[in-house]
Amino acid sequence: MSTILVTGGAGYIGSHTVIELVKAGYDAVIFDNFSNSKPAVLERINRITGKQIPFMAGDIRSREQLEAVFSAYKIDGVINFAGLKAVGESVKKPLEYYDNNVNGARTLLSVMREFNCLNFIFSSSATVYGEPDSVPLTELSPVKRANCPYGQTKVDIEYMCEELQKAVPEFSMVLLRYFNPVGAHESGLIGEDPRGIPNNLMPYLTQVAVGRLPYLNIFGNDYPTPDGTCVRDYIHVVDLAKGHVAALNKCLNKSGTFIYNLGTGVGYSVLDMVKAFSKAIGRELPYKFAPRRAGDVVQCYADPAKAQKELGWKAEKTLDEMAADSYNWQKNNPNGYDA
Repeated sequence: MSTILVTGGAGYIGSHTVIELVKAGYDAVIFDNFSNSKPAVLERINRITGKQIPFMAGDIRSREQLEAVFSAYKIDGVINFAGLKAVGESVKKPLEYYDNNVNGARTLLSVMREFNCLNFIFSSSATVYGEPDSVPLTELSPVKRANCPYGQTKVDIEYMCEELQKAVPEFSMVLLRYFNPVGAHESGLIGEDPRGIPNNLMPYLTQVAVGRLPYLNIFGNDYPTPDGTCVRDYIHVVDLAKGHVAALNKCLNKSGTFIYNLGTGVGYSVLDMVKAFSKAIGRELPYKFAPRRAGDVVQCYADPAKAQKELGWKAEKTLDEMAADSYNWQKNNPNGYDA
């Protein structure tokens, strides 16, 4: 069976994807520097899969560390999750984002070419669409200058992948544009455990629910949406992980550039999410409105029809399941992976 290197494989989406890869019969190798993850996740992945998943510590900006992993294993394909990912932080730290995300991806692709590993799946983002002209977004919606450095690194890496594929036509490049991943594995053993105050809505909600934070800050209630809060396409992380397996099944060793939106096709407002989460925990969650946050778009949700038609993939989990699984993870792990 094919061996897949999962860079950032100890992170939130990476760890869930490793589990789905193993379930689908692939061999996975995890490569991570724990900049936004914890070593404890590795043992939990092993517990869930019933296998000892190989791990190598490293940074995708280090050619030497990447060459070590490619020398140690016969890697057939790479799924790249190794990236800094906070919209607000990227506005304050643009150089760090370009260095880690763009330079890291360039180094990784260069080492892949050196070892003749020509299957690449990139974790892109709906941020490449910028402030959308219309919703839902299809893969043909215009890619724009992003609203924030984080989003722009995704645009730049997409272009780099497309240009490299033209130069090396044997390459299979899959660009998966995620919408907003939430939820956690049903076991409650792994989930989203951001360092510091969360940038994303769901871990913020879960930390308020278990008392780690006093209330939720909702950034902006004066947007031109039905209730004044931003609208997003929230997708369960397990559905998203299965989307990577579907893309791998379809595109492995198939030359070309393939682009897919991975979302549910439904837009929910921040207040919709607060209601769903309050329902999951059986009590009202305290929140306060705060000023708008730099880099946020008004509304963004997918038309996922292409992924369903070409990959046979469709998001299946409901908003209530997303909220319940997120709470189950945080309730069982009030301090995340820190016991």
